[in-house]
Amino acid sequence: MINMRTKTLILLSVLLVLLLGFLFIGISMDPELYGSHMVNRLKAPSFEHFFGTDYLGHDMFFRTIRGMAFSIIIGLCACTISGLIAIALGTLSAVCGGIVDRVVLWAVDLAMSIPHLVLLILISFALGGGVKGVMIAVALTHWPSLTRVIRAEVLRIKTSQFVKQSKQFGKSNAWIAFHHVVPHILPQAIVGIVLLFPHAILHESALTFLGFGLPLDSPAIGAILSDAMKFITTGQWWLAFFPGLILIILVLMLFSLGDNIKRLLNPQTAQE
Repeated sequence: MINMRTKTLILLSVLLVLLLGFLFIGISMDPELYGSHMVNRLKAPSFEHFFGTDYLGHDMFFRTIRGMAFSIIIGLCACTISGLIAIALGTLSAVCGGIVDRVVLWAVDLAMSIPHLVLLILISFALGGGVKGVMIAVALTHWPSLTRVIRAEVLRIKTSQFVKQSKQFGKSNAWIAFHHVVPHILPQAIVGIVLLFPHAILHESALTFLGFGLPLDSPAIGAILSDAMKFITTGQWWLAFFPGLILIILVLMLFSLGDNIKRLLNPQTAQE
């Protein structure tokens, strides 16, 4: 029977192959492959066009790969920035306390009190949309929950016995932070950032789908799905099915990876 560690390694390997494959192929792809060819418009899936073609003759297979590369790049950048913000604010809040702690908690409560999608739309719209607007919007809206986790972990470490003994032995705050705080918050930070990644991809696609993200003529998953909605009722089901299926599979695998890593780092479930 395959244990949790082996399952996680297999899932991680498959995900790395998929992500690197989408990135490498999508970025280096010849634009002619996903370009417009009107003679091929609205063709059903076949050996010539695996995912069919749209109303402008775009090959949906290559267009989907290109769109996933866009989503992965934006998701990686956004979740990394958001994770760093959460680590900085959560640590600062727990270490400084007082007014700094109250300000950080107020910012967290304020961000979480506004509906997530509404906040995403407002920030992206204010920044003019596009890649920059979407990336900043996603990065600035995904840090609150991870900030709370990091803050709670740092507070627990501050009151632990080994930190008190280190202070009694004359160790500096920098030494304690490097040897005690960082190793303990690193697992939570890694799991948090991994779980932010699929959220970032989904929200980037949602913003573009609603018209507040990347331009609708760009080969992005949200734009592909938005265009597909106009043709589903006329029988062109493949325009939404294949891009949506690829997006769902990738997101579910990322969520599963994050959940497995969290269980491996938990002493109660690590031996499963």
